[in-house]
Amino acid sequence: MAKGRLADTLTAPERSALAQSCAETVVRAALSLPTYVVCSDDGVAEWAISLGARVVDCKTPGLDIAVATGRAAAKADGADHIVVAHADLPLAVSFNHIAREGKVSLVPDRHRDGTNVLSFPASSSFTTAYGPGSCDNHIRLAVDAGLEYEIIVDEDLALDLDTADDLSELARRETEQQ
Repeated sequence: MAKGRLADTLTAPERSALAQSCAETVVRAALSLPTYVVCSDDGVAEWAISLGARVVDCKTPGLDIAVATGRAAAKADGADHIVVAHADLPLAVSFNHIAREGKVSLVPDRHRDGTNVLSFPASSSFTTAYGPGSCDNHIRLAVDAGLEYEIIVDEDLALDLDTADDLSELARRETEQQ
C-alpha cells in the first residue's frame, strides 16, 4: 500500500490519496522536461500517460532498478542528462534548475540523509544507491565515477513525505503561506 510508513498516522484511503496527489504534483513539475514514469501497474501507466508522461514498464521491484530502467529508456530516446525525482515531493514546482552539465547534482531530503532529486550524465558510469544514507552514497558514487558533484539546497524539494513529522512540516509550511 502507498506510503506504508504513514500507516500509524493516515488511513489507507488517505495514504493512497496523498500518494496520488504528490505524484501528480511531481509529474506536472517535470513536464517541461522529457518525463518518464517507471512503473509496473497498468492503472499508474494510464494515469501517467494522461498527464503527458512517457511510461517505462519495470516489473522488478526496487528504486535502483527502476532508475536504471528509466535511464536506459531516456538514453535510448537521446537524453544526455537524467533527473530522478521521487513521487512524494508535495511542494515540487520545477526540476529545470537541477541538472548541471557533466556533474552529479543532488537535492537531499531535509535531514540530509536521503536523496529526493538526483541528476547525472546519462552516459556516465554513475549508478544509484537508494536507501538509508543515500545522499552520502550518491556523493561517494559520483567521486568513484570521476564526476564532480553539487549539493543543491532547495527547501521545497527537500520535503518528502515519509513520516508524521514530515506531514507536520508540510502543514506548518502551508499555514505560513496563507
